[in-house]
Amino acid sequence: MGPNSSPRPTKGSVSNAPSSETCNGPAWNRKIAAVGIARSLTVVPRVLIVWPAQSSRKDRFRSRRSTVARVRFRLVVGSIGSLVLDVTIAPEGQLKLDDDRDASIKIGGGGQAANFCAWSAALGETARLVTRVGDDELGRRLVAEIEAGGVEVKAVLGGEPTGAIAILIGPAGERTFARQERSVLGLRAEEVEEDWFRGLNLLHIPAYSLFAEPLASTVRRAAEIARKDGALLSIDLSSAAGIREYGGAKLALDLTMLRPEIVFASEAEAAELGAPLEGMAKVPVVKLGTRGARVFSRRVPASRVDAVDATGAGDAFAAAFCSAYLDGATPLEAAGRAVLVGAFAVTRMGARP
Repeated sequence: MGPNSSPRPTKGSVSNAPSSETCNGPAWNRKIAAVGIARSLTVVPRVLIVWPAQSSRKDRFRSRRSTVARVRFRLVVGSIGSLVLDVTIAPEGQLKLDDDRDASIKIGGGGQAANFCAWSAALGETARLVTRVGDDELGRRLVAEIEAGGVEVKAVLGGEPTGAIAILIGPAGERTFARQERSVLGLRAEEVEEDWFRGLNLLHIPAYSLFAEPLASTVRRAAEIARKDGALLSIDLSSAAGIREYGGAKLALDLTMLRPEIVFASEAEAAELGAPLEGMAKVPVVKLGTRGARVFSRRVPASRVDAVDATGAGDAFAAAFCSAYLDGATPLEAAGRAVLVGAFAVTRMGARP
């Protein structure tokens, strides 16, 4: 805990419902200002609002402050999955075979779990990343880089090289990926400590982390530990191609077993799942790109911006949504805040704030 952090209340502490300032006013504005402007945002205690057992679907659109059953202080969001090197290439014009072309090239940290934590930290949350990297210089540099951004990292060192992803941005902003991620896929349950998943407010799981063993079994165990300690779960469906290869029905079964409070999906990912998102989570969120987002049947429009690179924008969106939701915002309010951060993310190259 840093010098600006508030003391962590003991588990089970009870407080009054959050004020309107915490959920809608200056506190959130300070978070937005922190992204790309200042990393020294003072972290204030968060409150986790537990839904009444009999709340209806209609109640979910109302202010959560009016339906509070009890409130507990919690502080930390976490994620388990990849920390990799991103090499982003944006050519100045169409590439041609056997020819060269000027381009903007950015090299930096990436990985869906790591990006979620980096954006969460930039928004003022305490963030913890559990990952596996190679026992090499690149892995150590990536860990140091994200730690410098305020993320607590629990990294296992493996025998495989640290992962890397090459991202090619086309003339219309379309992206093509080539990846090497064997290291994180080898994360085994016996390599992680249960305490890494305790004390969490929310555990965010990229579906990438469910697509291959032994990582998938480790993630399920992590979710079980976090759940028992009172954490919420959010899951991002990650990739339409990944779902197609893994199997939509198989992933739908995983979601049924994990019972996340929040599921994030693009329209393509939701289609590949082959099952209604409403049956997969309490709060289904569909990311619509330039059109914003849809929560249940309600669309939240996005701001118009000059997009440069959409890499990591979905992770920024998810981090902002979870942060707002944990602050007591309704799903629609959380989506409204998330589209603002997502819009900011696409205006710059790279996946991180």
